[in-house]
Amino acid sequence: MLPPMDLDDELRAELEALRDAGLLREPPTLTRLSDGRFALGDRPLLVFCSNDYLGLADDPALIEAARDALGEHGLGGGASRLVSGTRTAHRDAERALAAWVGADAALLFSSGYAANVGALSTLLRKGDVAFSDRLNHASLIDGLRASRAKVHIYGHGDVDHLEWLLRRHRPEGDRAFVVSDTLFSMDGDVAPVEALRERADAHDAALYVDEAHTLGVIGAGEGLCRELGVRPDVVVGTLGKATGLSGAFVAGSAPLRALLENRARSFVFSTAIPPFLAAVITASVQRVRHAADARARLAQHATRIRSHLRARGWNVPEGESPIIPVHVGESAETMRLSAALLERGVFVQGIRPPTVPQGTSRLRIVPTAAHRAADIDALLEAFDGLHVT
Repeated sequence: MLPPMDLDDELRAELEALRDAGLLREPPTLTRLSDGRFALGDRPLLVFCSNDYLGLADDPALIEAARDALGEHGLGGGASRLVSGTRTAHRDAERALAAWVGADAALLFSSGYAANVGALSTLLRKGDVAFSDRLNHASLIDGLRASRAKVHIYGHGDVDHLEWLLRRHRPEGDRAFVVSDTLFSMDGDVAPVEALRERADAHDAALYVDEAHTLGVIGAGEGLCRELGVRPDVVVGTLGKATGLSGAFVAGSAPLRALLENRARSFVFSTAIPPFLAAVITASVQRVRHAADARARLAQHATRIRSHLRARGWNVPEGESPIIPVHVGESAETMRLSAALLERGVFVQGIRPPTVPQGTSRLRIVPTAAHRAADIDALLEAFDGLHVT
């Protein structure tokens, strides 16, 4: 007979292994202040690792819209959308989201992870084939794994490698998808979406893009694909970034939406997102579409930070997005620098494996439109005061 398993002892050992490797996460607990800023304990803190790109999480008009929507719709959806949870607010939000990305229809999900896992595991099956960028988000990777399709990984942004894989492996599958983020969340660079569309068309494949970090940010705020005149077959967007809320959506054709509504398990078996939140999503989309000044301010902040740090010798790649990676290399040094910044009242999260590959740990700076010029000054002064080992 086997000895009884002590689960807690095994879990403690696993946690200690993570700690020994410098990979144990212990996130600080922040307190929101009355002015929308944050504190760590009793210390005010400038947060430079939020994806609230336009600062709408504290937008007074949206907060007021949320109060009104609570009074009209109540708190929860009560059931899954296919039982009794679908409300007029959900339909209104989905129409607004589809119009935003230039699609015929859209379907709300509880999160970007749920959207990608649900959509990819529905649209691809065993016997199909997919071609995925090496640095795609974990939700795309997990959705492809759940689909049971054969997945081929092409080098990051490497269209020639994608072409080679398509020529060699496209005939092996019935349905085929090229899958990519449009703005990569840890590197801050963009995908070659025009070339991806061309390659997909040439090999009878669909194009699936995740616009999580471009919506509200790139160009007129309608995503990289619309900015470049590219029409994907499937567009995923999240609502916890530029829109300042939570949730996600998948957009495309009316048949696509109908199939996901009936077959995507992360939608079918989840309670509907709160109707009041759906109503605020509709309001937030309109705010984002008319936020040109905030987008310009965000771009100015990013340009200033990137230029200053590069001039001071920090390993920061060129780019234009508000995601600014400062490459360090080893996990321990990355977290030491993050802690040193925190001591100076600036929160810049260190990113370690498995989020990024071994040896590529980095500090990930993200300004928002809500930051003032003085906040950027404080960030740069904090970096200037760091001692790099």
